[in-house]
Amino acid sequence: MLFLCYPKCTTCRKAQTWLDGRGTEYTLRDIKEDRPAAEELRTWWEQSGLPLKKFFNTSGLQYKALGLKDKLPAMSEEEQLALLATDGMLVKRPILVGEDFVLVGFREAEWEQKLG
Repeated sequence: MLFLCYPKCTTCRKAQTWLDGRGTEYTLRDIKEDRPAAEELRTWWEQSGLPLKKFFNTSGLQYKALGLKDKLPAMSEEEQLALLATDGMLVKRPILVGEDFVLVGFREAEWEQKLG
């Protein structure tokens, strides 16, 4: 599995502690230092079954500074994916990518259900 996080994010740390406590094996990737490419994001978005908006970190400073709340509805999916790929801090985190699932954000019950 691939675990994308921002090390200073408390939710990411909580998710990592949860994974470690279960002995889950994963590859760690700092979303700020090694931001996802548009194609990766497209694949994960399609695999997740979530609306693309769920991949945006709506509480982040960058999201607010760019006024994305008002701009996103007018943007195409291609434009949104390209924008997400420009800055890892725009991306909702953590993201856990498994063989047949993608989890965005840490909701323990949802992760428990997927990982069993």
